[in-house]
Amino acid sequence: MKCQKCNKEATVHVTDLVGGKPIQYHFCEEHAKAFLQNTQASLPGEANMASALATHLAQKMAFSKANSEFLESDQEMCPVCGIHFSEFRATSLFGCPEDYRIFSKQLKPLLMNIHGEIRHKGKAPKRCGETESRRLTQRIQLYHEMEEAVAEEKYEKAKEIRDQILKMESEAGIE
Repeated sequence: MKCQKCNKEATVHVTDLVGGKPIQYHFCEEHAKAFLQNTQASLPGEANMASALATHLAQKMAFSKANSEFLESDQEMCPVCGIHFSEFRATSLFGCPEDYRIFSKQLKPLLMNIHGEIRHKGKAPKRCGETESRRLTQRIQLYHEMEEAVAEEKYEKAKEIRDQILKMESEAGIE
């Protein structure tokens, strides 16, 4: 539907009661703001309602912008394991330790809201040191590369990667 004042897409639809009869208006964001400002100025008795409506409209527009940014961040992907942030939101599970770094921008507000902190302040297992974390990340990345090689029918490359994974796992004592 088009705006009543111009040819832009109408994003705001207002129903006004005039003399007990509903009148519908369809505006783009720009003309909706102007309409609400004019309504507020011309109807001093109903200024609170128009002000509340204008506030609601401003919040809705801010939400629309935040929603588009949210959708953009949902498409970010970890180069190591290939998980998208939307998959994390759906399952609450990450694919690899690198995801914490890759998605840190989205995680900080979430962690702050849930835990009141963005840094871990508890204990960590002694057996899971920095080098173990790197090895795990490397193995996950190799698994991802091996899957890609198989999908591209590059079986020799996939075999080499598989051998690397097996060697890493045998060195780490993983069966």
